[in-house]
Amino acid sequence: MLRDVRTVDNWALLFAQSLAVQQKVPLRVVYALPPPPSMALTVRHGTFLLDGLKVVANELQEASVPFDILCPSSRSEVGKTIHTHCTDASHDALAVVCDMCPLRYPRQWTEEQAVPLLEGDDIPLYQVDTHNIVPVWIASPKREVGARTLRPKIHNVFGDYCCQFPKFQGNAHVKESGAEGKGGLDWDDYESFLNMDHSVPHVGGMNAGHQVAMERFNNFCSSTQYGLKNFDSLRNDPNHQSVCSNLSPWINHGHVSFQRLALDIRALKKHTNGTAAYIEEGVVRRELSDNFVYYTPDGYDSLAGAADWARDSLTLHADDERENLYTWKELEKAETHDDLWNAAQLQLVREGGMHGFMRMYWAKKVLEWTSSPAYALATAQYLNDRYAYDGNDPNGFVGVGWSIMGIHDMGWKERPIFGKIRYMNYAGCKRKFKIDPFVARYQGAAQNAAKALTKSGGENLSGKKRKT
Repeated sequence: MLRDVRTVDNWALLFAQSLAVQQKVPLRVVYALPPPPSMALTVRHGTFLLDGLKVVANELQEASVPFDILCPSSRSEVGKTIHTHCTDASHDALAVVCDMCPLRYPRQWTEEQAVPLLEGDDIPLYQVDTHNIVPVWIASPKREVGARTLRPKIHNVFGDYCCQFPKFQGNAHVKESGAEGKGGLDWDDYESFLNMDHSVPHVGGMNAGHQVAMERFNNFCSSTQYGLKNFDSLRNDPNHQSVCSNLSPWINHGHVSFQRLALDIRALKKHTNGTAAYIEEGVVRRELSDNFVYYTPDGYDSLAGAADWARDSLTLHADDERENLYTWKELEKAETHDDLWNAAQLQLVREGGMHGFMRMYWAKKVLEWTSSPAYALATAQYLNDRYAYDGNDPNGFVGVGWSIMGIHDMGWKERPIFGKIRYMNYAGCKRKFKIDPFVARYQGAAQNAAKALTKSGGENLSGKKRKT
């Protein structure tokens, strides 16, 4: 278990259970904590991670399934740690099943580290994509240009894969599974191992687990004022965040399967436009992100992953003069002359997420206000991964990549700094939605903008001196 931390609606776990039944042996679940990375895991992410594991530990104990949490010493030791654990005499695994994460390090842990070691002991490793409805390697054998090319491929087989889940039975097939009690898991030790950065606190109300996710989803579907009823018409208005399900943290951490959400929302047979839009975003757009990351393993987080037209255009304009230049620290503190941008950044920092439309504007301004496209990409990814509950995820990399290096987009009219990358500005946002109420929700956004303008001697964004 790695990407999909749940016992409900989990194809990888169900497949492992079927193997255990066939072999007449107990099922055992193992989770390897992320080893110390270059950037410390924040309390925000670490708390959500551990709380999700606690939920799974309780559910597995009820199903008489032993649960082990491993603490690899480094990224290069993850596969070895898993192999050593699985081949221990007390476990003696006959087969290993893992879920699929397209990110660079998880793929290295399984494909480059664990597989060769397990093969040396004649232990097969099966990988199951239980995160996507249509497995990434089934949906397409290559990196897709965009949603328009992936959409028909998914739709052609969607009915074959979007089916009901069997119920997880755990170790009901064996008399004695050897399941340890919860006392075998040392949560204080795991928290210490993660060495979390306490400067980014956990947000109240962000509770982990499948049940919490489903409660939120059901509220989204049943709301008579917002939610699914108005999702199609209002989802791109930052002032109406309540029309969105806001489930990306739970989907990202694998606490809920989008296949379950798709099955349930289609079964309602109401709000046709909202349902279609929700399925489009949750299936086609989300699986498009996995497609990009899976088939661009070495470049999904750098300009190397951009299309030739985008990379060449950005390179051509890399040295263009910037009217406004900010350090990553100024951006992190929302200390720019743009009150709307500041509000979006404060939403990210304080709430652990950002409205989807605002993330596009937010990232494009990072490109406009930093010294180079490469620096802009690294800065936006850093801020998103540090503060967003759904950070360090294919959707995050592609969302930032779309804004800064034109991933899944096309070339637009050439302009300074952006080259042929799609441009967004304050005036365009003002035409699309009411900016003032959104800015007013985040204390400090307007004040910081006023200070930045005073410092630079500029006027507000409706004045003549600034063109943003």
